Amino acid sequence: MTDIAQNSDKRVDQVPAEHGVSLGEAFRVWLRVAALSFGGPAGQIAVMHRILVEEKRWISENRFLHALNYCMLLPGPEAQQLATYVGWLMHRTLGGLMAGGLFILPGIVAIMGLSWIYALYGKVGIVAALFFGLKAAVLAIVLEAVLRIGRRALKNRILIGLAAAAFVAIFFLGAPFPLIVFAAGLIGLLGGRAGLPQFQSGGQDNGAGERGNLLGEHLPAHASPNVRRSVYVAAIWLALWLAPVLMLVLIFGRGDVFSQIAIFFSKMAMVTFGGAYAVLAYVAQQAVDTYGWLRPGEMLDGLGMAETTPGPLIMVLQFVGFMAAFREANALNPLLAGTLGGLLATWVTFTPCFLWIFLGAPYIEVLRGNRALGGALSAITAAVVGVILNLAIWFGIHTIFGNVQTVEWGPFRFAAPMWDSVNLWALVLSGAAILAMFRFHAGMLPTLAATSAAGIAIYWAGIIA
Repeated sequence: MTDIAQNSDKRVDQVPAEHGVSLGEAFRVWLRVAALSFGGPAGQIAVMHRILVEEKRWISENRFLHALNYCMLLPGPEAQQLATYVGWLMHRTLGGLMAGGLFILPGIVAIMGLSWIYALYGKVGIVAALFFGLKAAVLAIVLEAVLRIGRRALKNRILIGLAAAAFVAIFFLGAPFPLIVFAAGLIGLLGGRAGLPQFQSGGQDNGAGERGNLLGEHLPAHASPNVRRSVYVAAIWLALWLAPVLMLVLIFGRGDVFSQIAIFFSKMAMVTFGGAYAVLAYVAQQAVDTYGWLRPGEMLDGLGMAETTPGPLIMVLQFVGFMAAFREANALNPLLAGTLGGLLATWVTFTPCFLWIFLGAPYIEVLRGNRALGGALSAITAAVVGVILNLAIWFGIHTIFGNVQTVEWGPFRFAAPMWDSVNLWALVLSGAAILAMFRFHAGMLPTLAATSAAGIAIYWAGIIA
């Protein structure tokens, strides 16, 4: 620890001039990132990489991947935590709160509005049509991210092999995401400690990279680890997270629907390693069979809302909390109860995400450049490329095809599209979006606007229901 502290002090002394990004400008950028955060973690990471690294050049490629690797190891939505991490790097705690909060704000508003509509009227076609068009453009964004990040992260055959192995493990063998990350990290740790050059692609940029981004490669003063500050951060965020849970249990008892929501989703916040899909089946089973909050099939409706609205996929938990309180409102107005239940589920789901970043990020930052850790993170980066490719394929299959079947062949088990269920309009829009972005280098906003308008036009023409 002494060596780390001395290294930290040395790097703090070398902090360059301010990066020059005002809070107002950051607010506008994070609002834009939030508005474009479709397509699950693959699409969201792609959007952030394009805006923060490529366009705005706030941070370097290596720093972005270093932060992403840490967020991949945490429970909760990695993309939201990555936004919080970068916001914290740029503008301290306020920046982290702004980035992480804005990232989920559009999803909160969208899911809440759709939950109201669902509870009162059922499904609304034009909303689905809008998001139908959006998903076509998001598929192009995701594919672009896989190519861009893969081209820069996979710098040798060993890392390419790790990416391929990670893809095979998660897509064909159904290996748990944490196991893939752990195995890749262990391989990289051993390779980095042994000094193998193939695992030294992480770490700090060279001088050109440092000049090419506003934050630079030095450790900001506020990112220096401090035990007293860590205790303070842990106390504040644990209180913000758990005090409402304790108050609800003490006031209403464990049998009350709001107490059940608070306790259940607090537990879920601790075990969502590997993204939302790792726990959604369990949540659906508990919500339907144990608590009776949802009817069979309603979890899929909520998942459809979360997949087609901005924000993390785990926002589906807000829909579950809404429907739970809506149906057990007791003396409250059902819509008011549902709104409170949805917001409570969101609070206990995302508050821990800020805890993990504000508490752990300083220690992760100070270890940048460590040879063994750099090797581990380089290997994890390679594995993450394989995982993002898996997400891209999953997203593409579910965008273009209406039905998917499970194929089993020996130890392999994977989801394959049913070719007779292809949605020709989804295929056409996705192909047009890919052509626009890859061939004509169209921007994200024009592509998203064009495919969204096309989706609504197709709906109005009566082609899709």
